[in-house]
Amino acid sequence: MAEPRVTYFRAIDPFPLESAEHTKLHEFYARLGEGRLVTTRCAACGTTAWPPRGFCGECASDAFSWVDLAREGTIHAFTVQDTGLPAGFDGPRVFAIVKVDGHRVFAVVTGADPAKVRVGQRVRLAPVRVSDDPKGNPRYLPAFTVDRA
Repeated sequence: MAEPRVTYFRAIDPFPLESAEHTKLHEFYARLGEGRLVTTRCAACGTTAWPPRGFCGECASDAFSWVDLAREGTIHAFTVQDTGLPAGFDGPRVFAIVKVDGHRVFAVVTGADPAKVRVGQRVRLAPVRVSDDPKGNPRYLPAFTVDRA
C-alpha cells in the first residue's frame, strides 16, 4: 500500500480542514462563517459540550444535534502574546477564555487594546476568516471583540 502523500501546503497549514469530507463537525465551521457560535447536544442525554464533539463524553452516544450559543460572553481569563505568533497573526494578540452559556471558549479577542482588557469584560462573537482551504473554501476560527456598548 502506498504511503499517503502530504503536500507541503498541508504541512505548513495550521488551520483545520473544515469541509464535510474531512470532519463530521463541519456544521460548526459553516455556522461560524454565518456569524453563529454553535455546539453539540447529545441526542441521548441532552448534554452540551465545548468544544463540539462527535460523541458524548457523558454517555458515549454519537448521536447529536446542533444548538446555538449566545453571541455574547465575558472574559474569564486572558493573556497577551507579543512574540512567537503563528504566521499571519500580527501582535500583540489577546487570547482569552470566554464564558458563553456555561461553556469556556478559548478564542482570540480582536480590536482590543491589550492594556485595557479586563476579566469580566463583555465581548461579542466576531469570527475571524483565515486562509482558505486547499479547494478555495473559506475557513473561520472563533474570535470575539470587546463590546463597546
